[in-house]
Amino acid sequence: MKAKHLCLCFCTVERSRLQEMLSLLGLETYQVQKLTLQDSLQISFDSMKNWAPQAPKDLPWHFLRKLQALNAEARNTTMVLDSPPEAWPTEKGGQTEEGMMYWDPAEDVAADIYSFSELPMPDTPVNPLDLLCALLLSSDTFLQQEVLLKMSLCQFALPLVLPDSENHYHTFLLWALRGVVRTWWFQPPRGLGSFLREDSVVLSRVPTFAFVRMDVSSNSKSQLLNAVLSPARRQWDCFWHRDLNLGTNPREIADGLVEISWFFPSGKEDLDVFPEPMAFLNLRGDIGSHWLQFKLLTEVSSAVFILTDNISKKEYKLLYSMRESTTKYYFILSPYRGKRNTNLRFLNRLIPVLKIDHSHVLVKVSSTDGEGFLRRIRAIMCSVARSPCRRMSVEDMAHAARKLGLRVDEDFEECQKAKDRMEKIVRKIKDVDAYKRDELRLQGDPARKAAQAEREFCQLQWASEPPEKHRAELRRRALELRVQQNGQEPTSGVQEFILGVSSPSPSERQYFLRWMEWGLARLGQPRPRQPPETLLTLRPKLGGPSDLNEPLWPEPLGVEHFLREMGQFYEAESCLVEAGRLPAGQRRFAHFPGLAVDLLLGGLPLELVDGATLSIPVRWVTGLLKELHVRLDRRSRLVVLSALGVPGTGKSTLLNTMFGLKFATGRSCSARGAFMQLLPVAEGFSQDLGCDQILVIDSGGLISGALASAGDRFELEASLATLLMGLSNVTVVSLAETKDIPPAVLHAFLRLEKMGHMPNYQFVYQNLHDLPVPSPKPRDRRQLLDPPSDLSRAATHLEKQGGGFRTLAGLTERQHVWHIPALWHGAPPMAAVSLGYSEAIFELKRCLLENIRNGLSNQNKNIQQLIDLVRRL
Repeated sequence: MKAKHLCLCFCTVERSRLQEMLSLLGLETYQVQKLTLQDSLQISFDSMKNWAPQAPKDLPWHFLRKLQALNAEARNTTMVLDSPPEAWPTEKGGQTEEGMMYWDPAEDVAADIYSFSELPMPDTPVNPLDLLCALLLSSDTFLQQEVLLKMSLCQFALPLVLPDSENHYHTFLLWALRGVVRTWWFQPPRGLGSFLREDSVVLSRVPTFAFVRMDVSSNSKSQLLNAVLSPARRQWDCFWHRDLNLGTNPREIADGLVEISWFFPSGKEDLDVFPEPMAFLNLRGDIGSHWLQFKLLTEVSSAVFILTDNISKKEYKLLYSMRESTTKYYFILSPYRGKRNTNLRFLNRLIPVLKIDHSHVLVKVSSTDGEGFLRRIRAIMCSVARSPCRRMSVEDMAHAARKLGLRVDEDFEECQKAKDRMEKIVRKIKDVDAYKRDELRLQGDPARKAAQAEREFCQLQWASEPPEKHRAELRRRALELRVQQNGQEPTSGVQEFILGVSSPSPSERQYFLRWMEWGLARLGQPRPRQPPETLLTLRPKLGGPSDLNEPLWPEPLGVEHFLREMGQFYEAESCLVEAGRLPAGQRRFAHFPGLAVDLLLGGLPLELVDGATLSIPVRWVTGLLKELHVRLDRRSRLVVLSALGVPGTGKSTLLNTMFGLKFATGRSCSARGAFMQLLPVAEGFSQDLGCDQILVIDSGGLISGALASAGDRFELEASLATLLMGLSNVTVVSLAETKDIPPAVLHAFLRLEKMGHMPNYQFVYQNLHDLPVPSPKPRDRRQLLDPPSDLSRAATHLEKQGGGFRTLAGLTERQHVWHIPALWHGAPPMAAVSLGYSEAIFELKRCLLENIRNGLSNQNKNIQQLIDLVRRL
């Protein structure tokens, strides 16, 4: 009875701690209706300020903003006091012009000194781990996933088991970790050379090492783990520890948290502290108080390192209960004076029980050689990894967690139904090219030929005396191709996809899309691969393919292909209705734009320019925009922001870092096609900013950088660049080198200048080669603003007009040219995003929003005006 009473008291104390923490951080209202990813993406007043938190309620939003920007200081929970002037000492209290305090000896000295105690003081600091736990407990699964993805890019340790004492269960974060994908150098056996391998951290089976504390330890687990993971002369703070800012603040709700981090080799001997990938687990708190988590770690780890100062009878009994475990145990002791004999007595009893020997006992005191101790720890880990040992993926760990009674975050009906639907589609895909040909039929030759006919027809609209016979022939040819398309039926895979995105549950739709993204991505990585040449290294060899429909590199199968198929069905049907060949009442696909808009409002980028045909499917896009106009009702004032540049110049990463968007980057990026994503503006800020939504367009791989001599391809790219820039209020041109302005972009400038449409341009030079970025010299600026003469002459020749680029763009050196530092601080895959990159991107974002607010971004549009502009351009 007494034990039961103690347990109830303990739960009550824990419950009050959690509720007090949630109340302190202003998160108590999000326990039923969770915070969503869309909540975190809203553009507000705070989006333009590099603000510091002044109260605990600011901390969750400050953390999310910093994390969205991949800022390495996101975990800093220091609050800045912003007291009103009247709170500070008056002239009597004394303040010199230099701000130094003084007092008159004739006055009451004690009163002046003690008046400082009446000044407002910052609120009680919050431990960063408590903030993280409270925020995750208040977030839905999609925001949790985004938080962990951004944390991984910052090289922060990630939560694996999230404690929740309020509801008496702990959550294993399998779903939240699924979005984390890493690339590393893989050395296969038998010396067959090195390969570049990319995989989800959830699926990779690697040796795993757990670090736990038993009772009290003078040594910090987290500091030791950071030191083990860090190469010589570099310190990585993956795990938050006591020597970091606010690291000594007591944890209120984070005890019982299990964190995970990984080491991945880069192929550089001076940086790789291990020859293969390894995982590291860290239990916050004492194992005696968190026995369930400790039990899980013993069942999933290759070896467990136990840090303690002393082994008493209580700890001996705890470890004795683990005698059936096959895990290897190592002790790291820092014994108090006088406890040496007691430790030895209990260790001698544990050695046969845990099947260890004296080499498994390490002693670390203040006089221990730090580097030598780290070498010994690493040598132990390498020895364990070389021997037959337990290798588990995070998915495998989740199975063990279920058996122990832990809740796994993806074990509920909506998520599993979406997964089953994805597997029905993906298991039928044996060969990607064959699947595209046989199952996505409308994207073959009929779609390309129809797009070409419609493109030629549109060009004739601008001819002074278009031959009517030729126009009629193009119209007839396009209609015949659309009739062929409309005669097709959606295949079983497309039908299953349509069912997935038609679910009445928004959450189930989102789960389905995420599962589809991962399932399709796995199709493209069956085995390790040699590193492909980047477009930057290929560019000197490329003059552009002679066939406009030939991609620059193989295009992976993605969600956009299924949506593209839906768009083609809608295009064909709409064309027949316009031609009077199909009654409007017999339409079957009229609801497709509504399904796609649901996805756009949920945060999915939609294709604006078809990557297969290099054209805008005008009926599909206008159908989307009309449906969006209906959904947004009165909040449909738009600013359009586009980013153009050669693939590989970092423009998608820039947009994602700036606004928290989800444009594809790296290997997952589609070869061609432009995508759009919608950013909502907070209602309280829309009047000030002058718009309700920001439509962001990423040009993807449309602009190849081909020279003017490339002929038809160059003209097509120039037309598409003109289209995207013509739709835009603000255009960001991403450059890899100071002379790297794509000729197609130059051509678009000239066309738009003739039309009188000049968006606000921002030229961003990104340091892709990790070189120091000094302040740009005037000569560097001239090279950027006056592009090479041959390209300039080519562009002006095509438009049959003169004029310098500086004159056309109307650029000012100060406001329009940005030099962005290198993305990584160090060498990937263990590098974190550099603080300089994050801060520079924030300044660019602030400038863009300021220009929009000040009306420097050309006239804002509503959606109906955008529809008209799409048709006209």
